[in-house]
Amino acid sequence: MADLFPPFEPDAPEPRRRRFQAVPLRVLLPNLVTLLALCAGLTGIRMAIEGRLELALGAIVLAAVLDGLDGRLARMLQGTSRFGAELDSLSDFVCFGVAPGLVLYMWGLETLGSIGWISALAFAICAALRLARFNVMLEDPNKPPFAADFFTGVPAPAGAICVLLPVYLELIGLPRLVASPAVAAFYCLAMALLMVSKVPAFSGKRLGARIPRDQVMPLFICVVLFVAVLVTWPWTVLSVVCIAYLAALPFSAMRYAQLAREYEKRHPGAVKMHAGPAGDSHDDRPSHLN
Repeated sequence: MADLFPPFEPDAPEPRRRRFQAVPLRVLLPNLVTLLALCAGLTGIRMAIEGRLELALGAIVLAAVLDGLDGRLARMLQGTSRFGAELDSLSDFVCFGVAPGLVLYMWGLETLGSIGWISALAFAICAALRLARFNVMLEDPNKPPFAADFFTGVPAPAGAICVLLPVYLELIGLPRLVASPAVAAFYCLAMALLMVSKVPAFSGKRLGARIPRDQVMPLFICVVLFVAVLVTWPWTVLSVVCIAYLAALPFSAMRYAQLAREYEKRHPGAVKMHAGPAGDSHDDRPSHLN
């Protein structure tokens, strides 16, 4: 009975409260970069609604750059986390699924009525499906080693940059007959299908992981020149980059098939014909989870 009615002790010490463990700064920095990318994507949506398409395009390109940086920063600082991976996926859906679709719709798809809206909607949905498939494939233990160099389908950041090609062409000065809303709607659907397809696409994750000392300075010069050209002629450079990327997809698929055949000869029955989720970033959600 004494346990049912314990004595009241006004001076009894309070139970020790649980203190939250401090989060290392190296874990927070990649997440802050991801949040900046999300802000850029949302700003792109606002600029599109206000009719300032050039600023909207610039915001989406900036989001793609930040999306590539957060993954490398997380790996460099050893700041990967499950929270960062989920945040990166949500940010990618907004920046590279919703924002490009709305920009295209505000640019000219709205003149097509429901067809234009369906095209923009399909692109956003395919971006979500592509990210969900990526998350599932992270746990696939059967992928061959070489599959880490390829994406399954076009990654979300690349798809977002490429789907805006009709807008780039018009800003260059080409007439609407070349980049008409009807052509843009068809092109938007094609890009949506490429994102959810199983076409192997080069990831480039391991490209430049190790740079010889004698090539460091030429690399710096090339990067500076590319940025200078991009700032001077942004729409021309983006158009060339998009066309070159799409033209490289068949070669990527052939290279994957070649590696698969070679691996199959060494390990009969071991190849599961799919490209693995190459980590980021642009990977898509690559970055914060290795």
